[in-house]
Amino acid sequence: MGDKKVYPVQLVQPDGRRVHGAPCAEVVADIDTARLRGLYTDMAVVRRIDAEATALQRQGQLGIWAPCLGQEAAQIGSARALHPDDYVFTSYREHGLAYCRGVDPAQWPRLWRGVSLSCWDPNAHAMTNPAIVVGAQGLHAVGYALGAHLDGAEIATVAYFGDGATSQGDIAEALGFAATWGAGVVFFCQNNQWAISEPVRLQSPIPLAQRATGYGIPSVQVDGNDVLAVLAVTRGAVARARDGGGPGFVEALTFRMGPHTTSDDPTRYRTGADVAPWQARDPLERIRRLLAAEDGWDETFDSGVREQADAAAAAFRAGTLALADPDPAALFEHVYTHGHPLLDEERARYRNYLRSFEEVPS
Repeated sequence: MGDKKVYPVQLVQPDGRRVHGAPCAEVVADIDTARLRGLYTDMAVVRRIDAEATALQRQGQLGIWAPCLGQEAAQIGSARALHPDDYVFTSYREHGLAYCRGVDPAQWPRLWRGVSLSCWDPNAHAMTNPAIVVGAQGLHAVGYALGAHLDGAEIATVAYFGDGATSQGDIAEALGFAATWGAGVVFFCQNNQWAISEPVRLQSPIPLAQRATGYGIPSVQVDGNDVLAVLAVTRGAVARARDGGGPGFVEALTFRMGPHTTSDDPTRYRTGADVAPWQARDPLERIRRLLAAEDGWDETFDSGVREQADAAAAAFRAGTLALADPDPAALFEHVYTHGHPLLDEERARYRNYLRSFEEVPS
């Protein structure tokens, strides 16, 4: 007999209708119209900032940007399930998490403009800065969770990564270590179907959530474009981690609607036929339809959301343009804790090189 097919948890269908009798529905019974509006607003604001950042990169004001278009529900739903003292370890696409953790949009551009090694103080928001090394944050999250447990902190630690990172050894090692030591980590995989140009079907013949099951880690697959379903399953996973129940794994099925980064051209490896079905599952449109069906949508609300989104985008743009270019020699700072003769020599050679551009030929 073949394995029984596992269907992802879903509470709201793409057409905005609720799934009655669905598992986990009671976990989000507190989400009334006002809170549903709040979730929609969060997603709309993040989408607007994302569009502004992409425009700024095209205008030469950012060096690169990793869009999160289409993944707003996975990020906002999971972020709103966390407590303020839960600690988040992210990759480089979790802009929705940064917004929900209270990071000022004006701080986001620092790394992407290339003027700083970080964007914000991690401890101020219980969230790390973007991790460029794919999958490394999984190991960091496990170590932090073990340390927090030894300190007696009753928190959950959440590691965010994409489907491509599940093919990295770091994630495999993190899963094994977390399972062995019972670390209170929630591994949150945003399966957006593409690891740059490689489709997920080439990475794994089985659902990614089943990889966690092989380590003895409870796992769940969720419709990642359904913000209520994501909120529900994440609440369950982080509650278990806080209560000492060990690690958990959430696979959120979503889709990267834009490029991997602004340096990527997705039309080279996928077609309109790949994208169209997911356009019909747009996470914002789904909740807009639900709100409309339940008398939670009107022009006043819509206008207010647009104003809030535009203000956040303006703050992001202003923060970007206000960043001055660093001194080129700053490249040599924070390499060693103390002076080093080789570094001093390289710094001097680099300064001489820069001065050569200032010389006017006779």
